[in-house]
Amino acid sequence: MSNHTGHGHGHHEGSHGHRHESTHGNHHDAGDFDWDVMGPLLEQNAELSSEQYTEAARWIGGLPTAPKVRRVLDIGSGPGVISCLLAETFPEAEVVAVDGTPALLERTRDRAARLGLGDRVTTLHADIPGDLAALGQADLIWAGNALHHMGDQRAVLAGFAGLLHPGGTVALVEGGLQPRQLPRDLGFGRPGLEARMEAVQAELFEEMRADLPDARRENEDWAALFTAVGLAPQGTRSFLLDLPAPLTDVARDHVIAEFTRRRDGLGDRLDAEDTAVLDRLLDPEDPAGLHRRPDTYLLMARTVHLGRRA
Repeated sequence: MSNHTGHGHGHHEGSHGHRHESTHGNHHDAGDFDWDVMGPLLEQNAELSSEQYTEAARWIGGLPTAPKVRRVLDIGSGPGVISCLLAETFPEAEVVAVDGTPALLERTRDRAARLGLGDRVTTLHADIPGDLAALGQADLIWAGNALHHMGDQRAVLAGFAGLLHPGGTVALVEGGLQPRQLPRDLGFGRPGLEARMEAVQAELFEEMRADLPDARRENEDWAALFTAVGLAPQGTRSFLLDLPAPLTDVARDHVIAEFTRRRDGLGDRLDAEDTAVLDRLLDPEDPAGLHRRPDTYLLMARTVHLGRRA
């Protein structure tokens, strides 16, 4: 399941403006990407947010309605960072990393072996929704920024519900707050660059949605959608990633990589002045660029919605 426009479930941030550390390959040719380059970037994206994901998984496991988790499906697993975190959080569970990109599944197997989880983290090459029936039953289905890559989100969610054991849970990572990395006024160019970039990314996201097979507009009231497919809503929580300035080298490299991808993905959608500002931000020799400026930070939130099968 790979959708990259210039992401991790990974999911990374594509030109549609949503962040992924996984991949969604049901509608994009994974051959367009150099996975030797993209794989490490997707891993880095997920690793930066590992505390968010771990906190979310512990929240799920600590609920009074939490199922006994023996089998987990990580839908759109990307390079497997989240799959391994889920295996660590649920130590009695088999975690199946489901993705449509073989190179990322290979990275998942390598990561699991390094962490001593190779006996419990397995991989399955599958495209969703076509291969849903092949996934098997589960106690927990984790879908991180995956559902919005499905044309008919309600139908796919109903498919997830059908895979759950009684008492099982679907965890959707959808929505949240888009990242902010820079002050509103950079000291050059027009203030509000990131807000304008986000507006363009929202337009591109809508175009992506409209082009999906079986595209259907849906009111993204996830609790109502859970109810519509026979699942009981179990709550919603948001998890904050707050990396203040000055950033570590790893976090700064991540921000630079994201802005590079966004600069490429937005193409001519930005005006000449904003494009020139982006070029300056990405100039490693410019003291006001991302490589050197001391006020670069990373702030974002991911939201998790839970639905339970009776």
